[in-house]
Amino acid sequence: MSTFAGLNVAASALAAARAGMTVTGQNIANETTPGYTRQRLEQSSVSAPGTAGLWSTGLSVGDGVSVQGIARLGDEVLDARVRDALSASGFWSARSSAAQKAEAAMAEPTKDGLAANLNRFWSGWSDLANTPEPAAAQVVLTNARVLAGQIAAGYDAAVGQWSDLRAQMDRDVAVVNVAATQVATLNGQIRSALQSGRGANELIDQRNVLAQQLSTTVGATGRVEDDGTLTLRVDGNALVSGDSSRTLQIEGPRALADAERLTLSWSDRPGVPVAVTGGSLGGAIGVLAPASDGGTLARVADAYNATATALAQAVNEIHRSGQTSTGAAGGDFFALAADGPAALGLSVVPTSLDQLALAAPGAGALDTSVADRISTLATAATGPSKGWASFVTGFGVAVAGDVQRADTADRSAIAAVAGQQSHASVDGDEETISLLTYQTAYQAAARVLTAVDEALDILINRVGLVGR
Repeated sequence: MSTFAGLNVAASALAAARAGMTVTGQNIANETTPGYTRQRLEQSSVSAPGTAGLWSTGLSVGDGVSVQGIARLGDEVLDARVRDALSASGFWSARSSAAQKAEAAMAEPTKDGLAANLNRFWSGWSDLANTPEPAAAQVVLTNARVLAGQIAAGYDAAVGQWSDLRAQMDRDVAVVNVAATQVATLNGQIRSALQSGRGANELIDQRNVLAQQLSTTVGATGRVEDDGTLTLRVDGNALVSGDSSRTLQIEGPRALADAERLTLSWSDRPGVPVAVTGGSLGGAIGVLAPASDGGTLARVADAYNATATALAQAVNEIHRSGQTSTGAAGGDFFALAADGPAALGLSVVPTSLDQLALAAPGAGALDTSVADRISTLATAATGPSKGWASFVTGFGVAVAGDVQRADTADRSAIAAVAGQQSHASVDGDEETISLLTYQTAYQAAARVLTAVDEALDILINRVGLVGR
């Protein structure tokens, strides 16, 4: 064993301790960096140089410590679990958010809801039947105009929400395409770094953040390949493979009135739908679907149209059977536009009491039985109020179901992220201990170096001088 071997051992220990402090400092510096995964120094002892010979060489001590690399303490299984959980969370969050917004716009069951205004409309007819005076007639006409306006406003709210969500989908797809391109670029950089023996931990962290974003938005699933690249798939087809990526696009209508379904497709294969069962885009496609496919907003719009049509038909049928105070046959009370949505085309025809057909033919000028029959539509089994109430009840149940699923998916996502972070996030106390450990190791290695240096100084400069 060489006299100078101790210097080499101490030098390797100094280098390892210094590298350990640097890695620990990197962890501490990024304790609050989103997506950062803690790192640890990998080191191993260096064995003594091997020699061949017939005779024993005596005592043989190792040659110090070697730094093997810097390990990223992430877990691919936990990362994949987080992506799956975020995909489900994004899907149900989009559905529940849209449904809750639509439900809030309906304002049911409150005094500002359509059901309350329908009740006020029927009550006005009842009051008019009891006191057929101009003031009561004006209340009926005013309530009717308010009712027609509220139906139109409710329909417009559904249409506006549909258009806003449709525009948001275009923005989300653009973000997905940019993120996919960035993942492909990072894949190339990571592969190059790993093949050349360089570290790629920070690049992998950046890629994981983007992959989670893609899972949340479009439900992408991922798999880490043998060369270190991450393959992301949508509907079983690669969105990102190696250092190349594909782009997506939204095809379909841009207005709720168009009874077509929105589809997600590859830009290089237009017209071929991509089945998206996760992510916020998947949820939005379901929300914007036609009513026949269970689309949330189309169902709301159809309910307003159906209520407007049922209201006009039910009231007009009874009103036409009566006669006015002048003996003229009753006409339509409500008018529906020949084209366009019924909810927007509903209007009130009469403008005064003498145009209201309150009496049954031949019953006399003071008869108000027709007005009384119209007021009973409030409780008719197939009347407009019952139809609207039935829709509101069913829609409320559906919204509650979406909200419950969204809450469950959110809890699963939170649990998955917590599991990932408990394994990969930086712990300040742990890093402080590691820093002290490496600092102590550095001081001890320096002391070894000093001791060997002093021994060599004695050997070189003082041997032979003793006793002189």
